[in-house]
Amino acid sequence: MVKIDLQEALKKYFGFSSFKGEQEDIIHNVLDGNNTFVIMPTGGGKSMCYQLPAMLSEGTAIVVSPLIALMKNQVDAMRSVSNSESVAHFLNSSLTKTESTRVKNDIRLGNTKLLYVAPESLTKPETILFLKEVKISFFAIDEAHCISEWGHDFRPEYRRLREIFEEITDVPIIALTATATPKVQNDIQKNLNMLDARVFKSSFNRDNLYYQILPKQDVEKQIIKYIRTQEGKSGIIYCLSRKKVEELAELLQVNGINALPYHAGLDSATRGKHQDMFLMEDVEVIVATIAFGMGIDKPDVRFVIHHDIPKSLESYYQETGRAGRDGGEGECISFYRYKDVEKLEKFLQGKPVAEQEIGRQLLNEIASYSETSVCRRKMILHYFGEEFDETNCNEMCDNCRTPKEKYEGSEYVLQLLQAIHSLKETQRSKHYCSFLSGIKTSDIKAYKHDELPLFGVGKLKNEHFWNAVIRQSVVAGLVHKDIETYGVLKLTDAGNAFIANPTSFMLIKERDYLVEDDDSTVITGNGGAAFDQVLYNQLLDLRKSISKQKGIPPFVIFQEPSLKDMCFQYPITIDELTNIQGVGNGKATRYGAPFVALISRYVEDNEIERPQDLVVKSVVNKSGLKVQLIQNIDRKLPLDDIGRAQGKTLDEVIDEIEAIVVSGTKVNINYYIDDILDQDTQDDIYEYFSEAETDDLKAAYDEFDGDYSEEELRLMWIKFMSEMAN
Repeated sequence: MVKIDLQEALKKYFGFSSFKGEQEDIIHNVLDGNNTFVIMPTGGGKSMCYQLPAMLSEGTAIVVSPLIALMKNQVDAMRSVSNSESVAHFLNSSLTKTESTRVKNDIRLGNTKLLYVAPESLTKPETILFLKEVKISFFAIDEAHCISEWGHDFRPEYRRLREIFEEITDVPIIALTATATPKVQNDIQKNLNMLDARVFKSSFNRDNLYYQILPKQDVEKQIIKYIRTQEGKSGIIYCLSRKKVEELAELLQVNGINALPYHAGLDSATRGKHQDMFLMEDVEVIVATIAFGMGIDKPDVRFVIHHDIPKSLESYYQETGRAGRDGGEGECISFYRYKDVEKLEKFLQGKPVAEQEIGRQLLNEIASYSETSVCRRKMILHYFGEEFDETNCNEMCDNCRTPKEKYEGSEYVLQLLQAIHSLKETQRSKHYCSFLSGIKTSDIKAYKHDELPLFGVGKLKNEHFWNAVIRQSVVAGLVHKDIETYGVLKLTDAGNAFIANPTSFMLIKERDYLVEDDDSTVITGNGGAAFDQVLYNQLLDLRKSISKQKGIPPFVIFQEPSLKDMCFQYPITIDELTNIQGVGNGKATRYGAPFVALISRYVEDNEIERPQDLVVKSVVNKSGLKVQLIQNIDRKLPLDDIGRAQGKTLDEVIDEIEAIVVSGTKVNINYYIDDILDQDTQDDIYEYFSEAETDDLKAAYDEFDGDYSEEELRLMWIKFMSEMAN
């Protein structure tokens, strides 16, 4: 009966012939006047749970929503399924007085079924007075996790919602969120005084999403390489800072990728324009802070990349959840290094102690997730209080696709559990890692834990190892992290049973991200190019023959690092040659033709697949600094003065000039050299470089028995290269 009516209403208002998941039961519960709590992953159809009841109820439903962009999106969607513009409105600071008056008149006349309002607007006395006058069907709180201090997007104004609701009228409440751990769920219900609410909790598993964590090295190059394989697909890249958003968006544009930035520092018109261009597919990639994406109804986002790891596992889940909402493919790639976690911990300093403790606990969870070798899907779902058999992951995370080595670890698990028992279940992970490793931290000495028999029982292993044992014991259900006490470890019944009767426990060997923080290391990935020694030898021979023909040293043509880079990238045009290390337009034009011809033949003869997706162009502002330096040299300013003006040492200025000259641009620093070296000395050094077999300055220094300083030799080498090579 009512069910048939609901089906008809769904078809009539929204054009769908059937409900998704538990939508129908949820809508019945709302229409029956009951408090309702909906926990449903992104893409599960949360908004329908209050939109349809609003259309079928007398009066106006008040929807509390955190973002103006989200409200506009939702209102536009509702108006598109109705004959009336008045069916849905929003009330926030973006409206003029005239527009606000029109909204209120539509509500008074009973034309408006949904009113979206920001919590800040709802707290205004004039808004409360107005809402007291009109018929309200129910209150809906979207993104309800904002209520909880333990949620990933806590907003203090959300904590006042219940008292405001009670001041306005007594009607049912529906709270909705896509992310809520058991702790956050309880916090929301207590704060809203709706512990009586019927809870509808869908599975958090998004089986179409692929999760991957990569070490944070050469990030920009890896991102560009990846996006070039995703031509025509929509994606979002998240960064923590506005500055990084701007830099990365510009870098993508320079490299031919259709991308735009989005962050709270842009004016609202620009933000709205960029959002609409993304929705309308005028742009493929949005680079954003977390301000972007909440409620954005774009079903075909195919990839979500985290340039920086988020501040919590909830944030990560919500942001990755914006991929593949239509059930199609969705790749979630995140870059991680422990330094970023330490940086985020520093940002917590100065905040209230409780907030610091919560922040550290959330960071600890995201670090554990990033570093684990356990099935990522299993770990996410465990965090949200859901059990999952990793065999059902279907290799949809990097750890299941390329499993790490396993080994018998019952001895280590037993040592951990006994340590937790010995310290009376009073400490957090970090303390147990130090305790088992035998490290006498100030806390361990203060508690006199170094005097206990088990202190240092696992000293043959380091703290990183013990952290991995803790993580895997938590996921296995032997240990429980007590959130109320900010992550103190407690033994579960299964943990106590393991102590009484130890059984086999296979530990997974984990990756140590602490030793992978050297940004100079290049990640080549599965298809990474190897150095081509055969081609290198051919290029050396070609360089030698050209140097004899032109009567110049071989290094004047191309230096060895440039030749080696050619053996990785295989440039076959003059334009591609300018992407090679140390090769600018001038040098490529002057000497490049025979080299690209040789490489082109070599590539064709050997059927080589070139890694051109690794070629990344630099952003223009660097060339701006280069132009400024050349202009200052043209004005014959002393090099040390140029350095002081830019906050650089003389050595750093010479480094930059050297790089400019090596890449093929003429730079005349004779005015500076003439001040420090007489003509005979200059001729002497110049003649040496003309006949030298190598550009090694140490060899030059030894040749002159130390008569000239390294700085003098470098300046003359720059003069020589500028005149001979360019």
